[in-house]
Amino acid sequence: MSSRVDVPVTGGELATYRLDPDNAGAPAVLAIHGLTSSSRSWLAAARALGGRARVVAPDLRGRGASNELPEPFGIDAHVRDLLAVLDHLELERVVVAGHSLGAYIAARLAMQHPERVDHLVLVDGGLKIPDSEGVDPERFLERFLGPSYERLEMTFESPAAYRAWWDEHPAFAGSDIDSRDLDEYARHDLVGSPPSLRPAVNPKVIAGDGRDLFEPRDALTLSVPAVLLCAPRGMVDDPHPMQPLALVREWAQADAARRRAVAVPDVNHFTIVLGRAGAEAVAGEIARALAT
Repeated sequence: MSSRVDVPVTGGELATYRLDPDNAGAPAVLAIHGLTSSSRSWLAAARALGGRARVVAPDLRGRGASNELPEPFGIDAHVRDLLAVLDHLELERVVVAGHSLGAYIAARLAMQHPERVDHLVLVDGGLKIPDSEGVDPERFLERFLGPSYERLEMTFESPAAYRAWWDEHPAFAGSDIDSRDLDEYARHDLVGSPPSLRPAVNPKVIAGDGRDLFEPRDALTLSVPAVLLCAPRGMVDDPHPMQPLALVREWAQADAARRRAVAVPDVNHFTIVLGRAGAEAVAGEIARALAT
């Protein structure tokens, strides 16, 4: 169950969702999704939080119900949009959670506007991506994202066909993702009409946002308390994590008073937020941040 508010931003309106509209009195958490995802990546974490938080989850510019918003893309553009969300909802200072690309956006928001960020919960993102130095960003991302990138050039004859495609994704197949969440995740990520349905992701955002992933890592220079949860497996449930534990621990040890590293066992880059066990770990860290 969710409620929607459209927030005025440059070029139009940003679709923003309360994923738990019954928790009006709880503190708000701004939840930022990944590169080719949407607000629906936070469904399981919102449910795991129960009544402890109001999860405010935008569809980033170029995705989901915000897919028709025009350029500019890039992390700084998303930060401006998210500031508009906070202002529109009259949220002065919040816990900010970000998964994948969302972690890099969250870190940039905290670096540029620390007065708006109480704590950061970074989920498998924010630091250097292994083997990403000195490469062509777009070609690297095409290989790195694998099926998630390939789907952006595909069409589907029906919502059921698209849902079946996700069932076969190597990171999703046999996982502990609730089928109802995956139904909603897939449904929200479709535009067009049968038999030419396509993912609700503007392909231009890959180049616009992807380039920023290869700039110096903002998460290394944070001035707010932060935790980074990392998955032992990668984009296709492979043994090559996006944020290796050794790298995350090095980052945490550089400022042990404000940073923590958390290894979430038996998850991949997607199930760390979409799956039951991963979502419970993420929700636990959000709840800890709210209580600090």
